[in-house]
Amino acid sequence: MRIIVTGGLGFIGSNFILNQINKTKNIILNIDKITYAGNIDNLSSISNEKNYSFLKSDICSKDLINTTINEFEPDSIVNFAAESHVDRSIENPMEFVETNVLGTVNLLQCSTNYFNKINNSNFKFLHVSTDEVFGSLGKSGLFSEDTSYDPSSPYSASKASSDHFVRAWNRTFGLPTIITNCSNNYGPRQFPEKLIPLMIINCLNEKPLPIYGKGDNIRDWLYVNDHCDAIYETLCNGKIGETYNIGGNNEISNFEIVNTICSIMDELRPRQNAQKYSELITFVEDRPGHDFRYAIDTSKIKNKLGWMPKEDFHSGIRKTIDWYLKNSQWIKNLSSKYNQSRLGLKS
Repeated sequence: MRIIVTGGLGFIGSNFILNQINKTKNIILNIDKITYAGNIDNLSSISNEKNYSFLKSDICSKDLINTTINEFEPDSIVNFAAESHVDRSIENPMEFVETNVLGTVNLLQCSTNYFNKINNSNFKFLHVSTDEVFGSLGKSGLFSEDTSYDPSSPYSASKASSDHFVRAWNRTFGLPTIITNCSNNYGPRQFPEKLIPLMIINCLNEKPLPIYGKGDNIRDWLYVNDHCDAIYETLCNGKIGETYNIGGNNEISNFEIVNTICSIMDELRPRQNAQKYSELITFVEDRPGHDFRYAIDTSKIKNKLGWMPKEDFHSGIRKTIDWYLKNSQWIKNLSSKYNQSRLGLKS
């Protein structure tokens, strides 16, 4: 296949592209405007691959996106491009509206223009979304594909809006679309503003490990390579107009996450002062509208497409920590581009 990937320098997008180049013969065009979380180092290992090319562009750029789609002639478009950090959405919600809503609508319109010109009944537009659109769960229950949307933050509201537009373009204009809603991802190459990479890097730098509230918020954790496999399976075999929830079946509290990281770091990279990393844990004021619990029902993608995660949290977090320990240059390159507070390394 010829696949356009938007947002391919980000965390999930770059891992998806690496999987494609390493496991398939697909031809990939990566479109990314290189925001703070878009890291060119994520794909430096494949920069010379003949099946990979890169275009620096904003998905809001109508003329350039139209031209690029028509010239590349994709069989599929996979949309990862998004502003994705809840805290930043609270600070500057309009950035999230512009990229996640208006950018997605522009992609949909350009894709529709292209689809109406070509004779390719197999064309697909796959939109990658989040379980945060469903809001917060109590102590029981799971998000299914039929769960009503109830977003709590500007980020989740912008993603919910983009999901609705994707469905509207399928139903109104006949664009062949599929939506995936995933749980919290973790793994290599994640920008260190998110919980897991922030805790690992703060451990390495002997900095405090900040946890919101009491740390009892619960998320379902999905190893990024499992997510990438699920996306590709959905792209190849998913049904047009359908939504598929993708989760790791790992419900864990934030406090337990941080303690697990500390225990593995104690084993793999002991502190020079012989103290435990858990002594660096500090509790900070909770964020506004902080959802209590997310949990994904993955029965649809399991039963319809045969996908299941390969990693449980214990195997995935070890692989993740090991990657950060072995890729100190990746961290140093980020530190040289952004000051410590911008990276989230000050608490």
